[in-house]
Amino acid sequence: MASVLAPRAVIVTRPTDLELLIEEHGTREQARFMTQGRPGWFGESVRRDELQHVAVAAVLNGLPIGWRRSQISRSDLATFGFAPEDVVIPVGQDGLVANIAKYVNQQPVLGVNPDPENVEGTLTQFSVEDFKTAVSRVAEHDATIQKRTIVQAHLDDGQQLYALNELFVGHHSHQSARYRLRVGDREERQSSSGLIVVTGTGASGWARSIARERKVQLNLEASSTQLAVLVREAFPAPGFGTDLTTATVNSGHVTITSEMGEGGVIFGDGIESDFLRFTWGVQVTIQVAGRSLNLVAKPPKSVAGIEGRTLRKHLAVSK
Repeated sequence: MASVLAPRAVIVTRPTDLELLIEEHGTREQARFMTQGRPGWFGESVRRDELQHVAVAAVLNGLPIGWRRSQISRSDLATFGFAPEDVVIPVGQDGLVANIAKYVNQQPVLGVNPDPENVEGTLTQFSVEDFKTAVSRVAEHDATIQKRTIVQAHLDDGQQLYALNELFVGHHSHQSARYRLRVGDREERQSSSGLIVVTGTGASGWARSIARERKVQLNLEASSTQLAVLVREAFPAPGFGTDLTTATVNSGHVTITSEMGEGGVIFGDGIESDFLRFTWGVQVTIQVAGRSLNLVAKPPKSVAGIEGRTLRKHLAVSK
């Protein structure tokens, strides 16, 4: 009879501001000296660094007995081999969960917020104090799971890119981008600062700023399988339209054809270094991906408007 591997906790972090300062300036004292012109910055960096290390230590100490463990940095995600039995534990801000989403497939992701007094924690929902109870529920297959939609870009040459919050399509310098946009039976040639295709998770981030400036309501719940399209600063030049600047995609897909000679890109979740080239004549299809992020969450009654289900039920459905 084949043995069943114990779960492996994969703890994911990113360098703290203090660690980056020390990397840049060589020593802690030199970092302090070089930042003295920015009152309070060094002290704030130290505070955040201490909270981060306390949180990681608490996670390590709170893991169930017998679990295997690995600790990696965000920069390792692209080359790390996630296994089906992994429980992924990002410790940090919400953006770290978005970084992880494109690399996991069905593994539960349990986010820990090291500084809940100052960080909202929409995706890293558990404090250090809550962690041990939360991971115990995961171990017992009784954790609440939120299915978060992932958006996928698929180029006509087969290249693909995934994102949890949004995909940006435009020029890498954010200057004028030219393309042809089709949503459902509507089509328009546009010159703009680019556009984003956003999920329900991303509706509370960059998309919210664009929608607020435009005075429109996205009406996307966090668990929604809808997508929204928001065009940035469409310019009414000859041959270019400005009517198709906000749209909701209930099903189906968005098609965009590039009219940019050089500099056209597609990137996800604000990570500009991980991009697809989008030059003249290239066509991209953007739609809901065939997989989602399994976010471990607080019970549904504690997260307004989001319907959760237990990991046990999720596993039963997945079999």
